Amino acid sequence: MPCPYSRAASRTRPLNVPELDENPDASPALSICIVNWNTRDYLRECLTSIAQYPPHRAYETVVVDNASADGSAEMVGAQFPQARVIANDRNEQYARANNQAIETSAGQMILLLNPDVRVLEGTIDRLLEFLDENPAAGACAPKLLHPDGRVQRSVRTFPTPGALLADLSGLARTIPRSRILGRYRLMYWDYDSVREVDQPMASALMIRRRALLQVGLFDEQFPLFFNDVDLCYRLRKAAWRIYFVPDARAIHHVGASTSQARRQALRLSQEGLARFYRKHYCGVLPWPAYWAAMIGMRVAFALRRAGAALSRAT
Repeated sequence: MPCPYSRAASRTRPLNVPELDENPDASPALSICIVNWNTRDYLRECLTSIAQYPPHRAYETVVVDNASADGSAEMVGAQFPQARVIANDRNEQYARANNQAIETSAGQMILLLNPDVRVLEGTIDRLLEFLDENPAAGACAPKLLHPDGRVQRSVRTFPTPGALLADLSGLARTIPRSRILGRYRLMYWDYDSVREVDQPMASALMIRRRALLQVGLFDEQFPLFFNDVDLCYRLRKAAWRIYFVPDARAIHHVGASTSQARRQALRLSQEGLARFYRKHYCGVLPWPAYWAAMIGMRVAFALRRAGAALSRAT
C-alpha cells in the first residue's frame, strides 16, 4: 500500500551558509530570532528582557513581523533600533518567517524565541554554556514558567502510536503519572533535572547552526504547528541530542498569537499532526499501528470539533 505522502513534497530548504560554520570568529556567537504577529506589547516586553539580561557574548536580534496591524514593526524600529526588522507584506506563518530570520542571521547559535517569552537573568548565557559543554547537543531548551510562576509542561515525546492514542483517548488523564499512559506529555516528570528529550516547545529553543546546516530549515508544509516537532525529529535522526536545561528559565504567556485565531489554530494543529504522521511514520510503522493512529486522531479531532461547536451553540 503506497504512502499518501511524497517525501519529495517536503518544503525543507538547506541552510546554505557553510562559511559561517567554518569561520566562527567572523560571526556573532548568537542570533536571537523572533517571529511576531500582532503581539506588540508582548514583543516590547520580550525585547526589553533581552536588553536587560543580554548574553555576555556578541549577539544580534532579528525580528520578522508577519504583517501585524498593531504597529509592531514600527515599535521595534523606534524603541529597539539595535534589532533588525524584516516586515512582511502578509502573514507568512511561523515556519516560513522563522526561516527568513535564520537565513539572514549570522550567529553560531540560534535562539528561537516567541514574542510572548520574557528571558530572565542568566537564561541566554546558561543555554550557550550548555551547548559549549555538550558538543553532541544540537539544541537545548529552558524551563518555561507561567507568569504566576507555575511550571509549564513544555516537553513531549514524539507522538508514537501508543503514546498518541493514550493521550487522544483520555486514558492519559485517568492515570497521568503513569509512565506508559502519560508518556506523550511526560506527565510523570517533575521538570527539575537536565534531561535528554524528544521535542521541547520552540517557544524558546537554542539550536546549533552546524546542526541546521546538516538537517535543513523548518519544513514549510507545517506552517504553524508541528514544524518544531518535525525539526526535532530530523535532528534526532541525524544523531543530534536535544536537552531540557531547568536552570535556564523564562516566562511564557502561552498562545499570544494563536489565541487570536483559535478555530484556525485548532484546524492547523490537527492538520500538522496528520502531516507529521504521513511524513515520518507512513511506510515505517507497521500498517495496523499507522492506520490505528491515523483513524484515532481523526475520530478525536472530530469529537473535539463537535464539542467546540456545541459549546458555542449553548
